[in-house]
Amino acid sequence: MSNRETAILLLSCRDRKGIVAEISHFISTYEGNILHSDQHSDEESQTFFMRIEWDLAGFTIPKARIAAAFEPIAQKFKMSWQLEFSSRQKRIAIFVSRFDHCLYDLLLRHAAGELTAEIRLVVSNHEELRGVAEYFRVPFFHFPISKKAKAEVEEKELALLAEYQIDLVILARYMQIVGEGLVERYRNRMINIHHSFLPAFVGAKPYHQAHSRGVKIIGATSHYVTSELDQGPIIEQDVARITHRDSVADLILKGRNLEKLVLSKAVKLHIEDKVLVFGNKTVVFD
Repeated sequence: MSNRETAILLLSCRDRKGIVAEISHFISTYEGNILHSDQHSDEESQTFFMRIEWDLAGFTIPKARIAAAFEPIAQKFKMSWQLEFSSRQKRIAIFVSRFDHCLYDLLLRHAAGELTAEIRLVVSNHEELRGVAEYFRVPFFHFPISKKAKAEVEEKELALLAEYQIDLVILARYMQIVGEGLVERYRNRMINIHHSFLPAFVGAKPYHQAHSRGVKIIGATSHYVTSELDQGPIIEQDVARITHRDSVADLILKGRNLEKLVLSKAVKLHIEDKVLVFGNKTVVFD
């Protein structure tokens, strides 16, 4: 990974002539060196999407003033946009229940330097995985949940996330339906892993559903969380082939490998600012 600091601009707007030229001119005028530039035009909606990254070494506008300097261009094209900097690592909270495979995978990848972010805490509705978090020296918080106390617990969780200044929440096989307050606070900043190739087999026990249907592939899907269960914008998916010889246990084992890979890929894409949400879909600049 390069140590150079870069600026990353993500934007969408009505497609029209001159957008790329205007942005490129802005960067070059102030001595910026463009490192990556990706774009996509959605013909159906006539929407333009772009991710552009440039080196800040020698860029003549101070970081704190770049957004204000770009604002006139954004207004001209009526852009929805965000400016990020590679030096600012996103602060992550991981929510888990009893399944440990996705938690282990994320913590190991983080320790190996594959995920350039700060994992600040682990939250669980059970105590079983406290030892895993403590082994990796990540604070662990236990919030037992009941139907009567669920709203009160989520208020405490929101306060904790605010205290730790969390940017991204990862539901790493967190077996609870997240309340509206958490969903809204972290809209397009809460990533779930669903053990199915959505939109097929939503809800509980998708491997059992798949086995009973005699499917020939199983999958995993990582998506942003919305108030509608398992219906949020999809970031990443993958599949594995199975046969009639595979039992439900075989499907679960193969599925867990997929879940780890799909979730870590989705998290990496998000923390590297490579995902733009468009309605209930995503544009992924990978």
